[in-house]
Amino acid sequence: MSEAKLNLSGLWHGRYFYPNARPPVPFVATMSDIDSWLTGTIEEKGTTGEARGVAMSASIQGRRTGHAVTWLKLYDGRFRLYDSVRYEGEINEDATEISGRWSIPGNWSGTFLMIRPSAAARPATVQTAERA
Repeated sequence: MSEAKLNLSGLWHGRYFYPNARPPVPFVATMSDIDSWLTGTIEEKGTTGEARGVAMSASIQGRRTGHAVTWLKLYDGRFRLYDSVRYEGEINEDATEISGRWSIPGNWSGTFLMIRPSAAARPATVQTAERA
């Protein structure tokens, strides 16, 4: 896929993995990719402290450069153990997967994987938005 046609807008399903024996955390991301600037939201369930099992929301802001992505995930501030997380990853050739690492500076890091259907399988409204 050429970089001109590369667009990450749409719905993504993913998991992030801790560096220890904790189970992976599933999440759903809704992303907008406009001129390689990434914005959106991530929905997941909290895994620790007072947020354990609670539906949580975070915003994302970042950038796509070729097949590389970086973004900052900012939680909504309701829970003190959840602040910001940095993500860095690579997009596969047909823009259906993003994989990479997340990190909380000075604390810890792990890996993540996000998947979406191929362009041919996505709804026409998403494909239309990508052409805008």
